[in-house]
This record gives sequence, C-alpha cells and structure tokens, in this order.
Amino acid sequence: MAEMEHQVRGWWAKLIAWLRGGQRAEATNRAKAALSDLRDSETGRKAEAAIRDLRQGEVGRKAEAAVRDLRDGEAGRKAKDALRDLRDSDAGQKAKDALRDLRDSEAAQRAKAALRDLREGQKTRDKT
Repeated sequence: MAEMEHQVRGWWAKLIAWLRGGQRAEATNRAKAALSDLRDSETGRKAEAAIRDLRQGEVGRKAEAAVRDLRDGEAGRKAKDALRDLRDSDAGQKAKDALRDLRDSEAAQRAKAALRDLREGQKTRDKT
C-alpha cells in the first residue's frame, strides 16, 4: 500500500510541475508582450532616437575618435607593450603557473563540484 501511495504522490508531483510549467510560459509571454509594448511606446521611440542621435551626433563621433586615438596613440602602444612584457616576464609566468595549479588542485575540484551540485539543486527546485 505504501509503495502505491508513493507512486501516486510521484505522479501528483509531476502533474503539478507540468501545470506550473504552463504558468511560466504564460509569464514569459506576458514579459515578451510588455517588452514589445515598451518598444512600441512613445517613450521607447524617444529612447531609441536619443541613442541613435548620440551615436550619429558630434558627441558620439568625438568619443569614438578619442577611443581610437587612445588605442592607436603612443600611450596605447606603451600600455600594450607593458602588458606584453608583464605577460612574458618571469613574474607573469609564475602567476600563470600558480593559477593553473590552483585551478587543478583538489580544493578547486571540490569547489567546482559544490557549485555544480548547487546549480543542479536550483534547477530541480525551479522545476517543482
């Protein structure tokens, strides 16, 4: 009798979860509709126009030029060289090795497993 009751409870739980899945789909549809309404609203059109004006306007062009100058200028080249030197230096290699050792350590493996278990537990809670 207990086994049959256990099966019935399992089927009931699956049925409830399936029914709740429809509620999530309905909530998703409502969210999509709200986002569509926002895009089509006057405020949404104004925001899109403001962003377009910023990108195409004088301020946007000046900002892009400043970033380009910084990246292609002397300061940008010096920063790239400094990063390359740091990466290729003995200290950079030691840091890479230490990170690799940490990533491959037993403690890191346990932490990864704990996170995986936590994510999987969250997924099963979301389904019910």
